[in-house]
Amino acid sequence: MDKPIMNIADVVPEAMPASFTPKGSAAELFDVRMGEIATCIGARKLGYNLTAVPPGKRAFPFHNHRVNEEMFFVLEGSGEVRIGNEHHAIRQGDFIACPPGGPETAHQIINTGEAELKYLAISTLLYPEICDYPDSRKFLVSEGQRDADGKVHGFRHIGRAESALDYWDGE
Repeated sequence: MDKPIMNIADVVPEAMPASFTPKGSAAELFDVRMGEIATCIGARKLGYNLTAVPPGKRAFPFHNHRVNEEMFFVLEGSGEVRIGNEHHAIRQGDFIACPPGGPETAHQIINTGEAELKYLAISTLLYPEICDYPDSRKFLVSEGQRDADGKVHGFRHIGRAESALDYWDGE
């Protein structure tokens, strides 16, 4: 960290690491570039980045956080946000609150506009974290954070409830 200040004009969104790039049919729906801000200016308890999504794409699957809260601020473009069972139009200047909770708080930002959608993403950085993915019926348990190169430090597991083992399995 050189100094605790960074101008948004100096944030350059970059493609996600290969390990986090959508594969197969997911590549048709998802595409995102992100520019890290928080670690560059010394943040410790909040994560923030500049997120850029091309027209017709989504940054991430529909998901909710059981522990962390997120907020988004739309800088450029337009689209929609799915929250629970509802869809809301979003445009430049909109704030979006995504508090922690169950699937009723699941959210996904979709670029339905003609131009790139850019937003500031802010999140608490509390671990361990549990995320649900209602569309695909997956869950994620994460105890560690992803570094700037996309490598996860700590425990991370994605699964489905129906593949759960009995408590005494293998003992």
